[in-house]
Amino acid sequence: MLTVTPITPRFGATCSGLDLTRKLTPAEVCEVTDAMDQWGITVWRNTGMSDADHVEFSRNFGFLERVPLREDTPYRLPFRELFDASNLNAQGDITNDPAAILYRKGDRLWHTDSAFMSLRTSYSLLLAHDVPREGGETWFADTRSAYDDLSQAMKDKLEGLIGVNSLWWSRKQAGADISEEEIDARPKAEHPLVHVHKGSGRKALFIAAHTMDVTGDIKGMDQAEGRALIRELIEHATQPQYIFSVSWNAGDMVIWDNLCSMHKGGEYDYTTRRRDMRRTTVREGTEPHQLETGDDPYGELFAMAPRVVDINAARAAGQ
Repeated sequence: MLTVTPITPRFGATCSGLDLTRKLTPAEVCEVTDAMDQWGITVWRNTGMSDADHVEFSRNFGFLERVPLREDTPYRLPFRELFDASNLNAQGDITNDPAAILYRKGDRLWHTDSAFMSLRTSYSLLLAHDVPREGGETWFADTRSAYDDLSQAMKDKLEGLIGVNSLWWSRKQAGADISEEEIDARPKAEHPLVHVHKGSGRKALFIAAHTMDVTGDIKGMDQAEGRALIRELIEHATQPQYIFSVSWNAGDMVIWDNLCSMHKGGEYDYTTRRRDMRRTTVREGTEPHQLETGDDPYGELFAMAPRVVDINAARAAGQ
């Protein structure tokens, strides 16, 4: 039986009582999704999960995004459904490649996974395999409560506004040398700044580091005004009353709902401490076995990536 212990009064919970290494019953899957709908983030300690367990468990919640195939690039992990969120190269050693390190700096900005895709991610499921002794925590922000607490004037202002999201904009903020012209020429995704979170019926902000601070970032708004508004909303949603952090041990899993939260990685000694984290990501509004044929739109998107933010190419070049 699932036991749920809240982390904060409105956001985040630690869950126990289910063996995630075995096939769950439909009732147990509902218990998990009910907990996610209420709390947005669930933390599962010492799961004992393998890579295969991780992928199989994740399939309960919808279609899993896949890492794009590259003929000339080795892949460290055994399943394409596992995104490598580590500081390791294809051989499992700590990477010293500057492009790979720079790419991962973007993960330390407040963001939602795959906001730069037109098909949004609902759940992300991150499993720790090896963690540093100090640092490397993950922070989460409650975008439903942050919306609830906005003034009515701000809620009225946000109604109907559209944000334009780009992977390369977030990497530029993290220090990548990419021009705004390059960013503008590459794929972007438009999403409402406010939407109704389906699982709870509550409104939530949908903003993050991917939401561009360039012309057209909020459709129909002046660039400077849109830039200031995005900054204001992220600062509001990441105030202390809306956030908490999770410190990791090997075997821990955290599931977060990208449609009602933001997250960011904490700092640690990237160059000397291993941090092996593997993530599955669930496409919004899908069933587990939908769209099983063909490649995901990630393939086309990353094919257009400038080398400095192409993690797979960076790893290949650094070998």
